[in-house]
Amino acid sequence: MDPRSEVILRQAELFQGNLLLAGLPADDLLGKLPNAQGWCWHAGDMAALEGRFAGRLHFGVEPPAADFDAVVVFLPKARDLSDYLLNALAARLGGKDLFLIGEKRGGIEAAAKQLHPLGKPRKLDSARHCQLWQVTVEHPPQAKPLNSLAKTFEVALEDGVLNVVSLPGVFSHGRLDRGTALLLKHLANLPEGSLLDFGCGAGVLGAAVKRRNPALEVVMLDVDAFATASSALTLAANGLQAQIITGDGIDAAPDGLDTILSNPPFHTGVHTDYKASENLLKKARLHLRKGGELRLVANSFLRYQPLIEEHVGACETLAEGDGFRIYRARRN
Repeated sequence: MDPRSEVILRQAELFQGNLLLAGLPADDLLGKLPNAQGWCWHAGDMAALEGRFAGRLHFGVEPPAADFDAVVVFLPKARDLSDYLLNALAARLGGKDLFLIGEKRGGIEAAAKQLHPLGKPRKLDSARHCQLWQVTVEHPPQAKPLNSLAKTFEVALEDGVLNVVSLPGVFSHGRLDRGTALLLKHLANLPEGSLLDFGCGAGVLGAAVKRRNPALEVVMLDVDAFATASSALTLAANGLQAQIITGDGIDAAPDGLDTILSNPPFHTGVHTDYKASENLLKKARLHLRKGGELRLVANSFLRYQPLIEEHVGACETLAEGDGFRIYRARRN
């Protein structure tokens, strides 16, 4: 059981009504709170929970339309995402309770200050290195449409400016990260046919290669619904089209690909997590045709080359700089 869920269950008498758990972990909390429903935007968590609690979950970037007596928000890593969640949910909770739960090292004490405009927040519990806060929403805010919180920035490329649109919670929200910037300079000689932008985020890589190679069949995949929604906005902003998949890692990708292109993620919340990236390296060959190419950028300290050599094929370093390396390998 996630420690945040354990803290909630210490106060279980408060959560027996019609309750929404926003951003809940993939544990058995719904099993302990029979009247609760969950809202997920992480495809992996959704898949794990749906198998056990079918019909009690909502997936996507917008909250469910149903009314609730109270809401628990599990504090996300990104401040801009917590701003969106608290606004979107508090706008519908006039006179009702909103709870905020998070880890101390995840910034729960600072995040609790965001509750002050809503009413008079109080700390209900502190245990398992977590804190639980509650506020009765006396001053419900005006809900801000999600798209109004999008940040748009320009990326100068050889074939012109690419307009990128990112939503709250998306990796490198509102700016181009250094790893992707390096990879954008080394996209020459990609195989023709089909290409997967794995961990697409705001869609920078997928949109860039689609515009440069219109005949290329581009698929954009991310585990996070806010990321794939951002990729859709980026494609639209540049008059481009591609297939978009919200799925749990490389297992959700199509087979027979000619290229997998990626700036793979390795952080989840306040914890370091290499699972998605390592799974990509171990299973890329299952989704690449023979001779297909894996090209990715990664922090220089990550020992990805041995994994690539073992599971894909001979690996070369195309470039190195600013703390990153670009690897290329062809499936043997």
